[in-house]
Amino acid sequence: MEQYALLVAATLNAGTVLAIAALGLLINEKAGVVNLGAEGIMLCAAIAGFATVVHTGSDWIGFAAGMGAGALLAAIFGLLAIWLNTNQYATGLALSLFGAGFSAFVGTGYVQERLPERMQFAIPGLADIPLLGPALFRQHPMVYFTIALVLWLVWFLYRSRTGLVLRSVGESPESAHALGYPVRRIRLAAVVAGGALCGLAGAYISVIYTPLWVQGMVAGKGWIALALTTFATWRPGRVLLGAYLFGGVTMLQFHFQATGTEVPSQFLTMLPYLATIVVLALISRNPAWIRVNMPASLGKPFYPGS
Repeated sequence: MEQYALLVAATLNAGTVLAIAALGLLINEKAGVVNLGAEGIMLCAAIAGFATVVHTGSDWIGFAAGMGAGALLAAIFGLLAIWLNTNQYATGLALSLFGAGFSAFVGTGYVQERLPERMQFAIPGLADIPLLGPALFRQHPMVYFTIALVLWLVWFLYRSRTGLVLRSVGESPESAHALGYPVRRIRLAAVVAGGALCGLAGAYISVIYTPLWVQGMVAGKGWIALALTTFATWRPGRVLLGAYLFGGVTMLQFHFQATGTEVPSQFLTMLPYLATIVVLALISRNPAWIRVNMPASLGKPFYPGS
């Protein structure tokens, strides 16, 4: 039972990375913008956060640096795709390739670096509960922040006027523009906010999840987060559940290895990606269901003069 408690704890930790990144991409897509550069943003944010913690010793400053790097790259993407009307898909792919190469170049000197001793977190009283304590109440504060972020996003998108405007921009930018809303500025703000969250996810990987820097350490999590928004039909609550599902599949490979299960390690490593493909294939069997939930103007450029 103790092993299962540790598996649940590891699932929450792994799912947090995917949830934060997917929530950022969800904000983008609710505004009608597809950003395929999440992988590159997360890589640049990972090295930015890791290098900052190496030099300052503060995890929280590292998170801020990761968010800043993510917001900056997302702003560049937004200026190109929203103001200069470049193709969103091609621009996102270019950003992903740039992030992979740039992070590898900048991170060369940090491969052998080690972070300061990590602080152990626990909620007093609750952390000592058998089984539940190790599973749920000894997590990093960012795990609980992610759950709070989901609740806030649900309220923001479906209960606030600003969230209604954001969704209207993603559904019908022409109508929003006719009502006097600055569609391009709203989309850019959404892209920058989403990039900051992707950056936070990247910094969390290098500072907390695996406290080291290795080239390409994001390992496809940006792409999984992108698929997760579709899997969750653009709903924050479902994003969190999906993130924990994929996080559990990721951690399952280590659980099998620890218990001595005779399964090839290559098969276990590919489990998260295999699960992503299977889920997307199942969802794609009902295109009408996706169209009903997908923002109507997702990926479509907007020209104010037209």
